[in-house]
Amino acid sequence: MLILPFHAANPGPFTGDGNWTYVVPGDEPLLIDAGVGHPSHLDALTGAMPAGPAQVVITHAHSDHASGAPAIAGRWPGARFSKFPWPAEDPEVVTGWTQISDGASVPTGQGNLDVLHTPGHSPDHIALWHAESRTIFVGDLMQLGSSVFIPASKGGSLADYLHSLRRILALGPARALPAHGPAIDDPSALITHYLNHRHQREVQVLTALEAGLATIDAITARIYSGLTPTMLPMARESVLAHLQKLEHDGLARRTAEQWTVVR
Repeated sequence: MLILPFHAANPGPFTGDGNWTYVVPGDEPLLIDAGVGHPSHLDALTGAMPAGPAQVVITHAHSDHASGAPAIAGRWPGARFSKFPWPAEDPEVVTGWTQISDGASVPTGQGNLDVLHTPGHSPDHIALWHAESRTIFVGDLMQLGSSVFIPASKGGSLADYLHSLRRILALGPARALPAHGPAIDDPSALITHYLNHRHQREVQVLTALEAGLATIDAITARIYSGLTPTMLPMARESVLAHLQKLEHDGLARRTAEQWTVVR
């Protein structure tokens, strides 16, 4: 499968080296993710396809993936935009988009891409699967060298995320193309690593609860000792994500801001 990667030119503390967007060329080129509207990104896209993308599929509504949609629409008014809906966020980042759903097919010049709803990092997150080449576009589902942030207080769900990983694992992909970092040549190995890592972290959180630590701050301080202050908010979100999963599984209970283990 021929795929053209384009960097969105948006490095930062939360995006790392920045986002990758992908073009599947053909008579009606498909752009996967919109970036942030940086002029260099738009110019690079113009160089590859002067007439612009015929369609733009956005993996989820986070700003580094979706906020460039108006700039793309301004340069190429004929471009069609689609994504899985997230009503709480979509009005702010994308206008005039078409709703896509799990199981839909996105046509390209190289065969259809199957839409897989893969929530967890966000409620609206999707992956796109090309069965013939066993290639999957994974958005923020996976990233080499790092675990994926689950913003539990802003729509993230660790329980959903783990289910999404297992769904991708069952497909047996040969290559995964993430929005951050290089291509992943052994997606199954990385997913297995993620599942093991999350299980180990869950054991740590549960052990902290059993030791009588009852707040997110106390559990975070125990598990993530030595973190710089700038990283603490993300660590707290990770702990909250695990606590919510334990609550979902019937292993923890929340009362106001206090958490206890269910015995």
